[in-house]
Amino acid sequence: MKDQAYSLRGEGMDGTQRRFFAPCPRGLEGVLEQELHDLGVPATSKTDGGVGFTAPWSTMYWVNLKSQIASRVLWEVGRSAYKTEDDVYRAAYALPWSEWFAPSQTIKVKVSACRCPLPSLDFLTLRIKDAVCDKFVAARHRRPSVDTERPNIKLDAFLDENTVTLYLDTSGEPLFKRGYRITSVEAPLRENLAAGILRLAGWTPSEVLLDPMCGGGTIALEASLMARRIPPGISRHFAFERLLVHDAKLWGRLREAARAKQLAKVPAAIYASDRDPSMVKIAQRAFQGAGVVVDIRLKQSDILDLETPADQGVMVINPPYGVRLSQPGELESFYPKLGDWLKQRFTGWRAYILTGDARVPKLIGLVPSKRIPLFNGALECRLYEFVIVPGGARRRLGRSV
Repeated sequence: MKDQAYSLRGEGMDGTQRRFFAPCPRGLEGVLEQELHDLGVPATSKTDGGVGFTAPWSTMYWVNLKSQIASRVLWEVGRSAYKTEDDVYRAAYALPWSEWFAPSQTIKVKVSACRCPLPSLDFLTLRIKDAVCDKFVAARHRRPSVDTERPNIKLDAFLDENTVTLYLDTSGEPLFKRGYRITSVEAPLRENLAAGILRLAGWTPSEVLLDPMCGGGTIALEASLMARRIPPGISRHFAFERLLVHDAKLWGRLREAARAKQLAKVPAAIYASDRDPSMVKIAQRAFQGAGVVVDIRLKQSDILDLETPADQGVMVINPPYGVRLSQPGELESFYPKLGDWLKQRFTGWRAYILTGDARVPKLIGLVPSKRIPLFNGALECRLYEFVIVPGGARRRLGRSV
């Protein structure tokens, strides 16, 4: 390819292959790639922080609607080699922005980089914004306004050592915002990370699921959506609906096709509980908002008071990390009790604990069979798998069991 900007134009929106990039929480790239394959995307390229894929326009709709793992879907509209800020300006100016959105719409430009030799990302943001606005003035004699809070159109740029890649954001609000949650929760677990944990755990809808420290109910809710085949984006709007190249009839057909595949109930029971009554109420409202309240058996209870609901199942726990919500001393006394509780009551189960506390395996007294690095936002965590079997698999810590 020549060292000049190229355009991936939107006219027609038939079966033409286009390039997209789907970012995701770090550590879930492999899970996202498998999900994209499951959604019918044959060609993917995994990288740190996301997965690129080549597909027709209709597949972009499908991924926005159905992906539980992606954070958003970016449409790659241009790529060019660069050396200076002026090269970046020219790359952005070369693209036919007025074919994709109107000057009456507001814009926001976001720039990220890895090993970029240029000194200021803020200045690059300004140059790209100027290029887009200057191109509109040349083509339409009007320029879009900038809105950094609630823009109609989001433009993303990524620079590596040699190349600037320009994207239009087709999602708008991040995809983990499913559209059903009303009340915010302190230190929440994002929905796409919760869904990714369920996939990493190998949970299937035919297995009993228990989240005994459910907080706002995110893990149980994502499990219910997965089990009922409810598209996570079915209740929200997307940025692609604001693009001039949007095919409303095609989008409507795809959305109705997805609705037709929903199941009436979950195959196996999903249990959720929390000792905090306010969290239980928040979770209940979230379940009601998503239309899955009948699928999840929710109650208020301390985790150590719970009895096993089945002989076998999968447990997923996202306890306080000692970073934001609990004191380290409290957790030091809690985790040994948690280990005893698992050992005594949950033989035959697989338990998964997401934590940023590296002391957990030692404190809990069980040997993890897996340690999977994940990021909850900027916080580095591990997802530990514990297979609870009779006897064995337990460290001798000089205390009775």
